[in-house]
Amino acid sequence: MQFELTPQIAKNIKKWIANGENLQLTQLLEDVHFADIAEILEEISFSDAIYIIKLLDSEKTAEVLAELDDDTREKVLKGLSSKEIAEEIDELDTDDAADIISELPDQQKEEVIAQLEDVEHAKDIVDLLRHDEDTAGGLMGKELVKVNENWTNITCVKEMRRQAANVDKVHTIYVVDDHDILKGRLSLKSLLTTPATTPVREIYNHQITSVSVTENDEEVARIMQKYDLFVIPVIDEMGRLTGQITIDDIVDI
Repeated sequence: MQFELTPQIAKNIKKWIANGENLQLTQLLEDVHFADIAEILEEISFSDAIYIIKLLDSEKTAEVLAELDDDTREKVLKGLSSKEIAEEIDELDTDDAADIISELPDQQKEEVIAQLEDVEHAKDIVDLLRHDEDTAGGLMGKELVKVNENWTNITCVKEMRRQAANVDKVHTIYVVDDHDILKGRLSLKSLLTTPATTPVREIYNHQITSVSVTENDEEVARIMQKYDLFVIPVIDEMGRLTGQITIDDIVDI
């Protein structure tokens, strides 16, 4: 059922916060989608918004921060310490994490990045922050699944299992060479219907649409809409696979 912030619910939230009735508040928010929680925070006072943010677990808080409008998120971030922000950032995909960190003052950016627990995650975020926000590099996320064209089918399956642990949704299996140059894509059907010792180079699809890391966001959106793509890979000036952009990343362009 779709959540609706009625006047009565808003009144209850305000009362529970004032009285410190965290159990009541937690029970309400437990089954509410993070996008709806973001809507609640946009409608209540700053102090009440901070109260709710600090009541949520890190994973849910991270998703809520990513959903907030820019003005509300800026205010909320000012009410959180660098350590608290880092805890939330650790739960987000790299593209959402980079978007949030980019809004912080320079000194706090460094503080937050320094306190991220996942070193590889931190490196990926720093890499994304190098790109202008209105380019493919600024839109992309680093989470993806890729396989080497020289691997066998069985090696692919093992490696994909390992990589998929860090990816929310596997839209495409990318194929690269030993230098990470994007070569094409591999369908799950091809993977499942060929012998375990078959090399990837014999079964992958060479046809793939990609965009340069420097491509402007409007052109990225146009290409994805033209070819009806849910996801598109991003390559650097050498043709190396550096990330991917999903349809969710371009809906506001």
